[in-house]
Amino acid sequence: MSGYGPFDGFTLTAIALAVALSALVSLIGTSARKRNIAIGEARLGDLAEMTGIRDPKRLLQVFGPPDMGHVWRQVSLLEVRRARTPEGWLISSDLVDYGCIAVAVLALMLKHWLMPGFLLGALAIQVAGWVVASRLPR
Repeated sequence: MSGYGPFDGFTLTAIALAVALSALVSLIGTSARKRNIAIGEARLGDLAEMTGIRDPKRLLQVFGPPDMGHVWRQVSLLEVRRARTPEGWLISSDLVDYGCIAVAVLALMLKHWLMPGFLLGALAIQVAGWVVASRLPR
């Protein structure tokens, strides 16, 4: 790839590192949200990020009203997984993040002509996930 315009070795390495770090941060955030749901302290932001549902009224329809502390104690991870939208898969799916990390590592190890395309696809997935997450209620 070296010397081929925008996809020389440095650019490919920088994109691979950015994708891997972004996916790692996403995995850490998803893990914290899963923990909150598992211990019965799910808040609006936790449910919104795990499901991808943007409208708080829609969250109320799906999961019912919270208790007096604005916490959903009765919600399980299985219920959250059932209510997950495609945006929720993009934001908080461990499989998507692990796949992006695998593509980043393979792009650094293999010198195949398809790897820059796969790497740009993983970058697009990570950027789309962050854009969708920025529009969720807090």
